[in-house]
Amino acid sequence: MGKIRLTTAQALVRFLDNQYLSVDGVETKFVKGIFAIFGHGNVLGLGQALEQDSGDLVVYQGRNEQGMAHAAMGYAKQKLRREIIACTSSVGPGAANMITAAATATANRIPLLLLPGDVFATRQPDPVLQQIEQSHDLSISTNDAFRAVSKYWDRVNRPEQLMTACISAFRVLTDPAETGAVTLSLPQDVQGEAYDFPEYFFQKRVHRLERRLPTEGQLSDALKLIASKHKPMIICGGGVKYSGAGEALLAFAECHGIPFAETQAGKGTIVSDHPLNVGGVGETGCLAANLLAKEADLVIGIGTRYTDFTTSSKWIFQNPDVNYININVSNFDAYKLDAVQVVADAQEALNALNARVETIHNGWGEQVSQAQSKLLKETQRVYSAVYSEENFVPEIADHIDREALFAEFNRLTGSFLTQSSVLGTLNEHLPKDSVIVAAAGSLPGDLQRMWRTKDYNGYHVEYGYSCMGYEVNASLGVKLAEPHREVYTMVGDGSFQMLHSELVTSIQEGAKINVVLLDNMTNGCINNLQMEHGMDSFTTEFRFRDAETGKLNGGFVPIDFAAIAAGYGCKTYRITTLEQLKDALIDAQKQTVSTLFDIKVLPKTMIHKYFSWWRVGGAQVSDSERVDAVARKLNEYIDQAREY
Repeated sequence: MGKIRLTTAQALVRFLDNQYLSVDGVETKFVKGIFAIFGHGNVLGLGQALEQDSGDLVVYQGRNEQGMAHAAMGYAKQKLRREIIACTSSVGPGAANMITAAATATANRIPLLLLPGDVFATRQPDPVLQQIEQSHDLSISTNDAFRAVSKYWDRVNRPEQLMTACISAFRVLTDPAETGAVTLSLPQDVQGEAYDFPEYFFQKRVHRLERRLPTEGQLSDALKLIASKHKPMIICGGGVKYSGAGEALLAFAECHGIPFAETQAGKGTIVSDHPLNVGGVGETGCLAANLLAKEADLVIGIGTRYTDFTTSSKWIFQNPDVNYININVSNFDAYKLDAVQVVADAQEALNALNARVETIHNGWGEQVSQAQSKLLKETQRVYSAVYSEENFVPEIADHIDREALFAEFNRLTGSFLTQSSVLGTLNEHLPKDSVIVAAAGSLPGDLQRMWRTKDYNGYHVEYGYSCMGYEVNASLGVKLAEPHREVYTMVGDGSFQMLHSELVTSIQEGAKINVVLLDNMTNGCINNLQMEHGMDSFTTEFRFRDAETGKLNGGFVPIDFAAIAAGYGCKTYRITTLEQLKDALIDAQKQTVSTLFDIKVLPKTMIHKYFSWWRVGGAQVSDSERVDAVARKLNEYIDQAREY
């Protein structure tokens, strides 16, 4: 057996460059490259290795560790988890910055390989720069914080440990049931240590993503339940998209006339115009899906982890005889809601069920088409909702002085645009094959309720963790994954201010993204939430501190986002009318550099909920009658919700 003398970091780079994934006989290089921000904890180890010989790995320069990790996650998600970009940081704050991204990836079941530098394994120079010292345990470093948010975590304290650590890491990264963030902590002294590595460690490895088959017992249990029901409904989760099971779902649904609703991750698997696609379901669900969900007596969840937004805090499925069948590669997710479990690949399970189902007693009749018709009319209504003093009444708390709010906003911006009409214009005018990216605030709700998908995998919304700051940075990853598609970032002013670091990297890489920034000078989603629950606006609008009251209830704080982006080198547009927006969309498609649309939209003009409920913690005792009234109503809804 031959050996090669390399540093630990050099061996890691060579290993990463030789990993491949095989799906249905198609072999793909699994690791495309590595995002890097170098500091003293990785520049002379992993940095030296990449400078010397990075192989076919592309090295990208990140601006913020969280931002670059979100870009890597966006890449992997858009590639349907079949390719990844790794991320390396220095020790201490650089590593800690990636923890949020690690949690986002794990919550969404997206493979993300993190390679943070670590303190010295020898401990000789302790405390090294940026080292946390815990007097009760000297083995702890910042990187131990990754344990809670990683699907696999390891620390390579000796060069020879690298081999088992890497094999275990890729076992998790390539397993659709277990994937998420994988963290390999790399002490900075060990990165540069030399070792005689066996040659076989660097051979080409092909990780096979085998489609797990359902067992006959699981299929039998599912078929018995299906035969006893009359109003089945499918929930299309992200697992359908990652499995490539869209056609299998269509074949099953069309054969038996079963309507299917979508989660945020599942949306975009099948276009919105399909007659059985009833749209998003749950707290951010649309009119059609939520109308049908209340009557469904069988819910077939495929590739979904059933977040509280999908189930409306286990309240939306109100038929007293409702039961569940869960098709999922994850045994953990398959057991949710006390369901009949089919632990299998979505495509294989659907094909097997379709081949065995003799008949389904479908009692929906005309309800599906009627619900679809209502949804289309409602979509047209909200997309055409423009401000006028006579007829525009936002559906939000009654105690808001809407006219004063709108007048103040208009004085500062010159805009009376509504958020819903902006989204309608975008939905109508964006290229059919474009990709939209969103994550947090009111936009994911508006998009799941009303956005009409027109092409496969063109809807990229992170809502497993609802992470503010994902949007712009993940868009870079999406563009790197699909360079021939236009990518549009749907982001609010709050999320943009939180993190947009990789917008600069997009310019550096010539990877054009289009940032559609809706500025209402408010964290509008949470502002709505507090007002709907009896509060006044409290520290959720972006206002100056009032000298007399000492509170943040002065005038709005206006920001020229176009000027910020122009400073980075973006082509920018300031927009206060729909005509300006249409013209800008046409011009932006001619650009080769990243663009930003600074769109001023009235607060409180997002799309409201449809027959849903979301359980949040509310004050049971207060000095406000409005808050007390909400608390009483909350208890009524809790009594209606299911416990499991």
